[in-house]
Amino acid sequence: MSKLPQEEKFLDLSDYGRPFAALIASSLQNTRFTPIHVTISFVVSGLIALVCMVNGHYWAAGFFLVLKSILDAADGELARLKNTPSYTGRYLDSVSDIILNLMIFSVIVLISDTNIFLGITAFLCMQLQGTLYNYYYAILKSQKQGDTTSRIFENKTPKAYPGERQSHVSFMYRLYTFLYGGFDKLIYKLDLSAPTGKSIPNWLMTFLSVYGLGFQLLLISLLLILGLKSYVAPVIIGLTAFLPLFIFMRKVNG
Repeated sequence: MSKLPQEEKFLDLSDYGRPFAALIASSLQNTRFTPIHVTISFVVSGLIALVCMVNGHYWAAGFFLVLKSILDAADGELARLKNTPSYTGRYLDSVSDIILNLMIFSVIVLISDTNIFLGITAFLCMQLQGTLYNYYYAILKSQKQGDTTSRIFENKTPKAYPGERQSHVSFMYRLYTFLYGGFDKLIYKLDLSAPTGKSIPNWLMTFLSVYGLGFQLLLISLLLILGLKSYVAPVIIGLTAFLPLFIFMRKVNG
């Protein structure tokens, strides 16, 4: 199931794993497996990728990073199939992503000649890129009656969905805002008018999807496999140069 109505879908370069994610979700639909179980599985896949990186098994690392991306899509697919939306799961997904991303760049610093300052900068750039993409995607979903679990502005604790505890939602929301709040506030300030502007065109969302986590993990995997581990941080940092251009194009078209 798509996050957007079929007629509103765009070519999402970060969502290459969606067909596999849909297959996994459909196979789990009538089982006791929950979306949170799938989220935990993508964390395990990410951790295995890190172990492979440390030991120089870059093909395996690339495989598990891509698998992590597929499973990252599968938890949302399963939630939609089972009709069990969850803010707890939504925030757990995001918190897991940012921690794994930090660990990825920590390992990059460890296994290459990337200095720690460059590694931290690349991590911050990666998160900022992802925040812009998710911000515009949340706006598009809101405008096109798509998935509503992701909110445009995460400025207050949401009310728990039926079947989840408010205490869990409140805790995960506080953890999410601690980790993501700075990135969110910066992107909001850079383009505060986006939610009230015209619908973001599909072609722009396709360009923006290079900032999606799936595409970023695929890019990191390819660089590792090609023996270019020292280029991971510079490439991710370099992609940030397009961020002002994307915001400008959104404003021109909005």
